[in-house]
Amino acid sequence: MQRLIEGHKRFLAEVFPAKKSHFHLLAEGQTPEWLFITCADSRVLPDLILGTEPGDLFIARSIGNVVPVTSNDVDGVTATIEYAVEVLKVRHAIVCGHSDCGALKAALDRSSLENLPKAQLWLEHVQSAFTHRQPLDPADGDSAELASLIRGNVVAQMMNLRAQPAVRSAMTEGRMTVHGWYYDILTGRIEEYDEQQRKFLPLVR
Repeated sequence: MQRLIEGHKRFLAEVFPAKKSHFHLLAEGQTPEWLFITCADSRVLPDLILGTEPGDLFIARSIGNVVPVTSNDVDGVTATIEYAVEVLKVRHAIVCGHSDCGALKAALDRSSLENLPKAQLWLEHVQSAFTHRQPLDPADGDSAELASLIRGNVVAQMMNLRAQPAVRSAMTEGRMTVHGWYYDILTGRIEEYDEQQRKFLPLVR
């Protein structure tokens, strides 16, 4: 805990004073342009990776960057999506998976979930990733099979996202676009799913 306390001290002494006027504006409300749906993995830090500031991204996180569609029950992810689209009027929604994702590892080897009943139920939402597996990429080395499934899960969750009523309406009205990204932790690079070519391409070309 002491490390977090020291970090907050630095924030109060160095970061907050430099951005004081920005934080004062944010205290009145938020107008993010992007809804960023990603994994709960501690290695994925959207603001660091994208150079964004407080107030830029509205973030929904869950293991496996899942967007549930199989139940009418309330869940945090779909409630967040609904709020982002209907209230905040975000212009873009990004589903971002990442390399070495534990959720997709578990999907490949269910034995790791024996003592995790809630995680088992949650990961039923990634089963469609197997349908959308991407071609193996030699650059992924020994992790090629896992990486192809992770990319497939991004495609599957994009489809789930578009099935959300609020998103479907916003897209029909032409006020929102959905994107699919794959973030490689080792290289720091992002790939974007090109729906016309039906494959992932470097975001920065």
